[in-house]
Amino acid sequence: MIKKQLLLTASIMVLLSAAPLQAGKYQGRQLSGSQASATVVEALSSEEAENLIFMREEEKMARDVYLTLYKQWKSPVFSSISRSEQKHMDVMAAKLDAYGLADPVVDDTIGSFTNGDLASMYVDLIALGNASLLDALYVGALIEEVDIKGLQKAIAVTSHPDLMQAYENLMRGSRNHLRAFVGQIESLGVPYEAQVMDQLEVDMILDAPLERQRPKRKGRRR
Repeated sequence: MIKKQLLLTASIMVLLSAAPLQAGKYQGRQLSGSQASATVVEALSSEEAENLIFMREEEKMARDVYLTLYKQWKSPVFSSISRSEQKHMDVMAAKLDAYGLADPVVDDTIGSFTNGDLASMYVDLIALGNASLLDALYVGALIEEVDIKGLQKAIAVTSHPDLMQAYENLMRGSRNHLRAFVGQIESLGVPYEAQVMDQLEVDMILDAPLERQRPKRKGRRR
């Protein structure tokens, strides 16, 4: 299990570093009709657009893995977090629409991806997660660590406050998801070790309480 997980972790790190290159081919497609009218005034940079496109499909990968592992193990944590990942997908879809970018999710079927690397990763994660419930929980924690790193990268390069806020909300959810999976792992008597993040950063997340999503700002009261 450890050898397989190390190989998978290495492939995930390669994917994270190459994510914008994988997503770039979808950037140039513009939406038409009523969708195009929703496009915001200030366009995204190439890197911002590529990160947004990639994050949309990466959230789908997380949702699909959790739905599949729930069928295998019937653990409520997968069902609950899959619903949250669907909300994350919807947020990213709305941002793609707002910026006039084509959605890479052309088929919402579980396991169907435009990005070939995400498709392969889905297969590998399911194979690892099918080995045991503990392995499945580790897969969930791995996905959330990867999500956090990807969102940190996307936040670092964006100058658009709306995107920054959306990514921060998603990252808040990912930290809560990581806490949930690690809680399940440790309930089985297994101490958790970070898989792609720094151990200190993971420990700080796990030691902090669950986070609530920040409410949207409202106008001034008169």
